[in-house]
Order: sequence, then structure tokens, then C-alpha cells
Amino acid sequence: MGTFLFILVSMFSLKSWSAPLLPVEEKTIEIYRTAVPSTVNVSNIRLARNMFYGEVEIPQGAGSGFVYDAQGHIITNYHVVQGGTSFVVRFHNDPKQYKAKIVGVAPEKDVAVLKLEDRPAKLAPIVFGSSKELMVGQYSFAIGSPFGLDYTLTTGVISALGRKIDGIGGVKINDMIQTDAAINQGNSGGPLLDSSARLIGMNTVIFSTSGSSAGLGFAVPSDTIKVIVPQLIQHGKLIRPGLGIGIVPDSMKQRILGGDDKGIIVSYVDEKGSAAKAGLKGMTQDQYGRTYLGDIILSVDGQDVNNLDDIYQVLEKHQIGDSVMVKYRRDGKILATKVRLQAL
Repeated sequence: MGTFLFILVSMFSLKSWSAPLLPVEEKTIEIYRTAVPSTVNVSNIRLARNMFYGEVEIPQGAGSGFVYDAQGHIITNYHVVQGGTSFVVRFHNDPKQYKAKIVGVAPEKDVAVLKLEDRPAKLAPIVFGSSKELMVGQYSFAIGSPFGLDYTLTTGVISALGRKIDGIGGVKINDMIQTDAAINQGNSGGPLLDSSARLIGMNTVIFSTSGSSAGLGFAVPSDTIKVIVPQLIQHGKLIRPGLGIGIVPDSMKQRILGGDDKGIIVSYVDEKGSAAKAGLKGMTQDQYGRTYLGDIILSVDGQDVNNLDDIYQVLEKHQIGDSVMVKYRRDGKILATKVRLQAL
């Protein structure tokens, strides 16, 4: 009797263990299997001089990325490739390492494009979704290489939309996607997916006091990537509209203007640019080296501008060739002029 009960219990346990997967589990597995061939690991290598061996290659860091097209373009974060002189890309279930070179970067959006110098016989470009259709609460899935553990899948939900995150060079990245899917060091540049395995964002940054995931991860929206990447492939940089001026850094403006922090100081004007044609003037120096203040721009297109980020965000809404009204202060007088935006 005891033997019979043991066999019965064992059969029941085996049957329970081999029970079919839940629908949500099957879907998650399907998403992973669909997207992992499009996901890559990116290693950043820089040249350093060694007193005994001359120039040697030193691994500088690693991140993630994804396949953009059949021509071998790989998308990742700018901060993943920053400072590197050569790059190595690895694919899932492929022991070979593929060399890649930088095609273009947009530091202000934390986006970079690499191109494989040699590539597998078959590439699987990721399928793009639309980030503008996202809703808070829908599922999100992140694939990447956190802490060097390749091709890790984490799941969560879209926890917020339209976030503004500090970027590089004093410019903020707008419309970032917030997710609680675990994102850690090494996930940067990897895909954030919806429940149809479509790209909705590129995992970029976390908010954490420990350096590990605290449930606050942020991704560059896929719609932003769609606009930026073709420009980076064609021009190597982001072509954006501008006034044709230089401005005094925010840190120096305080020393020049004292307590009055309104407006931005024009440091120079491109002589052949749109601002010069509109009559704007930059800072000047006399023969004795004395510096004279130029125009202080107060608003563009009716919106106050008090720092680099302000003017960047205003102009980003326009196209090259658009005309904007610029209000500025010169010698205590408030003036205004129209400036036709030029390509920068």
C-alpha cells in the first residue's frame, strides 16, 4: 500500500511539474524568442599607450544594442560608445565577434549608430512600434546585458510617459518613456518592447542611489529614433534648425549678468548666417582687449529662453527654413527681429 501511494504521489508530482504554461508565460517566451536575434552586445574598446608594448586595446565598457537594418547598422546609446576607438558586436548564440565602426552620433539625444564591418549571413532587423500610442499600464519588456549577463529579459509596465531627463551638454531629452522593467548597467542601448515584440524605446538610464535598478528606468522613444537614425546614417550627425549664433555658457552668464538671469547672451554671430542677416550682434573686443556685451535674447517664437536647454527645445519644434520672432535686449532697449532658421 505504501509503495502504491508513493507511485501515485510521484505521478501526480510529475504531472504537475509538466503542466502547460500559462498564456502570459507563453507570450513572454514568444516575445523573447522573436526579439533576441535582433539584440546585440556592444563592447567599447579604446587605444592606450603602454611603455612596453606601445598602443594596446583596452576594454572600456559594454552595453547593448539592436539591429536596425539588413545593411548592418546597429543602434545603441551614445554613452555606450563614448570615448571608444573601436567596437565589437556579439549576437545571440553566435560565438564570433564582429567589428563595427561609428557612423553617426547624436549626444544630445544619447543615440549612436554603428555599422558592422563584417556581419552574419542573415540579420534580423528589429520591428519598430509607435511610441506615441503607448499608454501607462501596458506591459513592457527589456532585453540587454546587465552586468555582462548577456541577453537577459526583464518585464514590467510603462509607468509614466513624457518624462524629461538630463542629457549631455546641458540639453534635456524630452518625451522619455518610464518603465519599471528592471534596467541595470549594461542594459543601455538595448530594446524596450511591447507585447507584440515591437520596439517602443531604447533603454537608456536609471534613477538609483545604488547603481542598480530601483524600478525607475527610462528609454528613448522609438518615434524619436525613427527621426534621428536616418540623419545619422546619411550625415553622421543630427541636422537641426538654428539661429546661427553661439551663446555664453549658463555658468558664465551668472558672472556676467549678476542677479539678472533672464535671457541668453549671444557670444558670437555667424557672419554668413541667418542671425547676422537679421541684425543680431555678439560680444566684441576693442584694441585694448576690453570685452563688450552683445545682444541678450529674451524670447524665441514667444517663449522665454533663459538657458541652452530652453532655446534648444523651442527650436526643435521647428523645421529648417521656418521664420521665428526673436525678442532681444541691446543697450537697455527691447528690440525684435525675424530670423529664418538655418541648418546646423
